[in-house]
Amino acid sequence: MVETENIKQVYLLGIGGIGMSALARYFKFAGKRVSGYDKTPSPLTDELVAEGIPVHFKEDEALMPLLSERESTLVIITPAVPQNFGEMIWLKEHNFTMAKRSEVLGSLSLGKSCIAVAGTHGKTSVTTMTAYLLKESHVDCIAFMGGLSRNYGTNLLLPENSSQVMVAEADEFDRSFLRLFPEMAVITWMDPDHLDIYGTEGNLVEAFAIFTGQIRKGGVLLYRKGVAIDQNWNSGIRYYSYSASQEADFQSKNIVVTDGAYRFDLSSPLGEIKGITLHYPGLMNVENLTAAMAMALLNGVSKDEILASVPKYKGVERRFDIRYKSAKCVYIDDYAHHPRELEATILSVRHLYPGRKITGIFQPHLFTRTRDFVDGFAESLDLLDEALVMEIYPAREEPIPGVDAGMILDRMKLSSKRRCSASDFTKILDDYQLDILLTLGAGDIDRLVDPIVHYLKEKNDV
Repeated sequence: MVETENIKQVYLLGIGGIGMSALARYFKFAGKRVSGYDKTPSPLTDELVAEGIPVHFKEDEALMPLLSERESTLVIITPAVPQNFGEMIWLKEHNFTMAKRSEVLGSLSLGKSCIAVAGTHGKTSVTTMTAYLLKESHVDCIAFMGGLSRNYGTNLLLPENSSQVMVAEADEFDRSFLRLFPEMAVITWMDPDHLDIYGTEGNLVEAFAIFTGQIRKGGVLLYRKGVAIDQNWNSGIRYYSYSASQEADFQSKNIVVTDGAYRFDLSSPLGEIKGITLHYPGLMNVENLTAAMAMALLNGVSKDEILASVPKYKGVERRFDIRYKSAKCVYIDDYAHHPRELEATILSVRHLYPGRKITGIFQPHLFTRTRDFVDGFAESLDLLDEALVMEIYPAREEPIPGVDAGMILDRMKLSSKRRCSASDFTKILDDYQLDILLTLGAGDIDRLVDPIVHYLKEKNDV
């Protein structure tokens, strides 16, 4: 356990990450002095600075403020920062107390009724939806989210009452979620991913089994119907399934699309809710909402509160995020970076906009993920009408010989496909008659979003 009560100062290495910035905001709220380093400026680091949290971008120990107070300082690190980073080495040499983000989050969850949302896809959406439903009800919550809620403009929610309910996104990367011992948990998907960490799918499943075993006695695991959950993983809890397409304990039924909104009913062990309206697009988000409504009901949110709040849900940045819409073109940005996520996003677009032409720009994320799932990426991108594939975003990895964007393109059957780079995308887009445009990926493709919106406005708003 990481002791945080007597800490006066918190320094975060990689403060601009979505999970790290939520902790920075939390400790600022808790009255600690907070500062940090990140590699490059971003809108999120701009927001932190505006909130009174100093951030620097140059590797220089002299820029770390007030770190002379070693005994009362907590340094929070993320796996994204390499161990040979100069500031990391300096902090270790000077014996500062250092903890991973996941360790700190686990410590903050102790003594609270923690809802942990895990899974290889969809966890950010389910986390944010669950937090939203609790926040808009009499229950309230504290929430650490892996994305920026469009309803609140932040990735951290703080309770307005004495609520001890905490919603936390439980990330399987680096086995981070094994630091949590929740009261209730969600598992959305258990597809192979992060094989650079786990090696095999079996090792990944084993980690989810350990996570399930850490749910407190008398607690709940809610899982997507079809995920291979073994109820022997924890015999002291209750198990519930959810789905928007199969018979399940919590099931969304009678789904129709009317005027761009989804209308449906929810059946559950806690009773039925009829006439739910979700304006946030994407058929997969009906299923994500099914999980969130289940968690909300299990934590005491009323049916009437759910009916009142769901229509006002605005979504998460970079999750089926409609950034531009005109009579000529619709532009959607999405974080999808796994073949299953690409498939779900593209099929949701087809469901929402039947018969329209879809052009997608995809940036692969990680050399290992591209190598491991190249066939799956090709199959998913073949669901587009036109595909542009950018070079791989390396993140924490070194290049792997022979692994590049061409691997995916070579395996695709789609006739309209090409390689592109960030530097020439507007020139390339001039070659297309855009109808529905998607940007897809977890790297720095998000930096193209605002320029693309500007490009589309100049081209279409005449």
